[in-house]
Formats: sequence, structure tokens, C-alpha cells
Amino acid sequence: MNVVLGITAGIAAYKTPQLVRLLTKKGHFVKVVLTPNAKDFVTPLTLSTVSKNPVLIDFTSSEGTWHSHVALAEWADLMLIAPATANTIAKMANGQCDNLLLATYFSAKAPVLLAPAMDLDMYAHPTVARNLQTLAAFGNHIIPATYGELASGLVGQGRMAEPEDIVQFVEHFSQSSSLLKDKKILITAGPTYEAIDPVRFIGNFSSGKMGIALANEAAKQGAEVHLVLGPSVEKNIHTDVHLHRVVRAQQMYEAVQTLFPTTDIAILAAAVADYRPAEVAPEKIKKKTDQLTLTLVPTVDILASLGRQKTTQTLVGFALETENEVANAKTKLSKKNLDAIVLNSLRDAGAGFGTDTNKISFITSETQIDFPLKTKEEVAKDILTQIFGIINKKV
Repeated sequence: MNVVLGITAGIAAYKTPQLVRLLTKKGHFVKVVLTPNAKDFVTPLTLSTVSKNPVLIDFTSSEGTWHSHVALAEWADLMLIAPATANTIAKMANGQCDNLLLATYFSAKAPVLLAPAMDLDMYAHPTVARNLQTLAAFGNHIIPATYGELASGLVGQGRMAEPEDIVQFVEHFSQSSSLLKDKKILITAGPTYEAIDPVRFIGNFSSGKMGIALANEAAKQGAEVHLVLGPSVEKNIHTDVHLHRVVRAQQMYEAVQTLFPTTDIAILAAAVADYRPAEVAPEKIKKKTDQLTLTLVPTVDILASLGRQKTTQTLVGFALETENEVANAKTKLSKKNLDAIVLNSLRDAGAGFGTDTNKISFITSETQIDFPLKTKEEVAKDILTQIFGIINKKV
């Protein structure tokens, strides 16, 4: 794999020759880009020796040779920025481009990984936290700083992850498609319809588009995908997806119960009816009176049932809320024993039922990442990327 390693001006840069050596030993081809001040912390000669490639700092060499950031970005299969200082993180998050490394970043189409490194108070500062969240929302992948002794002599979180750990993350990331090839993914999507009589039903406006986008993307990444789909007119379903069509919540529950024990990842995106009529009329109910009273009883809670059963599975739920969105989603996350929950709000224009776009927050017990409005295909990639991060932590 072709790796562009961006090194910024932090004391942790002294670890990067070892990082380059480990990457090359794994068979990766590494080209190094330094910010202008980074050469005060690690020498280009050392890095060029271990990478066996010239080290780039400026847009032109002393001989006038042009260093194309576009060509460098196109060459890369992955871009890794380690260490990533608070200064560079802020520039990346806010669109400031004043050196070759940043120009390469803004031109990159390959995945981007960042390994932050700074003193503990800087790492804990709300501005840095916001900038990292912004970069994650852009689709970048953050390798969390670790806890330990810092250059200042203080002890806390802010150390760059060790080179061995960064390489392990790169290895897991480079194998993400093969990682999914080994996985069985269960996805639910669409509404459920609960019959009142042979003609009428209780349902909702879910189209199933978000769940179908997830199934299609997972199939493209090589997973064995089982999609349990409620009533939906959507036809754009990947040919490799195993499709299980259902109508009622009970049918969805039974299908999920059959598939879940051998599932690695379960993503429950369906909008399941919470209640059903206690009795279904055998014939069409005639309009004989001014009022009709229905007795409703709860449907089975599919997500909660899987939360009680899960062992090694990664379980992700969805929450569509209209008020107290984050608090309600976090309650659901904890109560139903989920690894993560995807929150969207009907308050957000372009999000929710029937649209081709969505705006989500991906919430775990430790983090909340807010994403901007994107197409549901792009959102599906973001969700699977975040789930991949959860799997990495379990490995």
C-alpha cells in the first residue's frame, strides 16, 4: 500500500523514523512530507534513509523542481498524519492551506488517519475536541492520543500513539475490505405494517432507503449481508444482498432471531411499529358509527431482545427523535445494551423518512460524532467506518 506520511512540528516527531521503518517492514511504500518546522524535530536525511524516498517539505526543491501535491495525493492509498499537532488539526478543520502537507491533505481522495500529539491541557481543550470532531465528521479517522508522561513532565492524555500501535491501526484499516469479507452483517430496514383488517393497517412513512444504502455499501465491501426489509417499494438493492421480506413486526422479529446467532454485526435501521391492534378484524370494518375504537398492544422490542442476547456481536441501533434527541438516544443506547446508536432528528431539514439525504450523530458510550447533511450512500459509508472503529477496539 502507498502511504503518504505527514509529519508536523511536535516533539513526538522523533518517533517517526521508527514508524516509517515498521511500515516499510510490513511491505508498505512510504513517502514523507514534513511541515517546514517539523525538520527542527526530525531530520529529512534520517527519514529519507529509512523510507528510501526523498522527503518533501516545500512545493519546490532548491533546484527548482516542482513537488506536485496533486500527484502525491493521487499516488497515496492512505494518508497518515503523525504526529498531528493542534495547529495542523485546526488548519485542517477550518480549511487553511499554507504548506505542502496541507495541500496534499486537501487534495487527497484516499482515507486519512490522524494521530494527535500535544500536552494534556491542549488535548482536553474544547477547541481541539471540536476540531477533531469536525475532522471525523469529514470522514477522517482519529487514532486517539494515549495516557502517559508528556514532554512537559506532566502525566495525562496527549501522547501520540506508539508507532507499533499506529502500524496496527494502519494494518487493520488497509484490511478493512477483507475484514468485512469475513463478516456476516444483519441489517433491518423499512417500516412494519400492523393489520387492522384485510384492507387497513398501522404503519409509518419509512421508505427503507437508509437501511438499503447500508446493505448495498456493506455488500460492496465484501460482507455477507442479510437485509430484513419491511414493506418498501425501493428496488435498488445490490444483487449480493440476501433479501428477507417481511410485513409485520413479529415476522421481522422471527427473521432476526434466526439470523442473529451467527451474525458479526447487526444494524437495526427499521422503523418498527411500537403497537399493533389487539385483534385483527377478519373482514373489512364498515363505517357504521361516528367513532371507531382500537385496542393496541405493544409489539415485540426487537432491538432490546438482541441486546439481551448478544455475546461477541456488534449491535447498532437507530433513533429517530423529535425532542430531547441526544438524551433520548443515549438512554436507548444504555437501556438496550447497544455498542452504538445512530441518531437523526425530524427537526433537521433533509433528514428522516423518504429523503435521499440524512444528517446523523453517531453515539457510543464514550463519544458523539455529528455529521453534516449527506446523501444516504455517503452516510452509509460513514456509519460503516465508525462501526469498523468499534471492531478495531475489540480486536
